[in-house]
Amino acid sequence: MLDRHARQIIDPPLNRIGQTLAAQGFTADGVTLIGLGLGLIAALMIGLGAPFWALIPLLASRIADGLDGAVARATRKTDFGGYLDIAVDFLFYGAIPMAFVLNDPATNGAAGAFLLASFYFNGTSFLGYAILAEKHGHKTDAQGQKSLYYSNGLLEGTETIIFFVILCLLPAYFPIFAWAFGALCFATATLRIYAAKQIYTS
Repeated sequence: MLDRHARQIIDPPLNRIGQTLAAQGFTADGVTLIGLGLGLIAALMIGLGAPFWALIPLLASRIADGLDGAVARATRKTDFGGYLDIAVDFLFYGAIPMAFVLNDPATNGAAGAFLLASFYFNGTSFLGYAILAEKHGHKTDAQGQKSLYYSNGLLEGTETIIFFVILCLLPAYFPIFAWAFGALCFATATLRIYAAKQIYTS
């Protein structure tokens, strides 16, 4: 829901930095993997009981997630780059909740499992919608230039990052936030499936 507005703010500086990185020899895929490494470091720190300090690599990983596309636009966009980017994103999105569960399985286990199930459902509805949109030749650049169709929803990348930041700042409330955010993810996926039914049943 917030991605379109966030892109308008962050894309211009990211594009400038991306051009600089490309000139220095960085590749888009390399930046994607750097972002993944930072995200997994954040997950490790959360699992070890340092969620506040995990904010540093977590936010850095999301900056890298924005920069890989900027580097690609400054050099050459590839289908594999877009594929790698979305695969890495989903790994990151799963690693952070898993880290909270591993840190305190007794308290966070059930809520974490519910949250991960909601991510799985939401991610499937997102990728399935992208396949349908590609099949029917539908395009959108509402959330920036992407390698696949990005359908909007109640919860998108911006909301998920804000959610992870809140979890790191208030880890004791993980179960409450996880149940609530998971429910909204289920609602997002359900609404996306309903939208697909309205458009692609003919």
